[in-house]
Amino acid sequence: MRKTFNTDGYCDPEQNYMVDLSDRLRTIKGMVDEGKYFTINRARQYGKTTVLLALSDYLKNDYTVFSLDFQTISYADFETEQRFVAAFSREILDYR
Repeated sequence: MRKTFNTDGYCDPEQNYMVDLSDRLRTIKGMVDEGKYFTINRARQYGKTTVLLALSDYLKNDYTVFSLDFQTISYADFETEQRFVAAFSREILDYR
């Protein structure tokens, strides 16, 4: 299969031309190994989803990786700590 340039959504390194994420993934894994916090924040179309999916795959042999979508938690669930914890717990239980 010929590689293509993808300008919308997740980039698959087998199908799409893209930058090599190896150094970035090693750096982030080092932060995870050390228990450090990190953020992935950029504007639209900068590869955040691609990096997070690649990171999930990169970490899966050493860690249990959860992918949670906070957009599925209702606005009302953010009103109190108790409601948020219950909604967050449901997300984790539904993941498994």
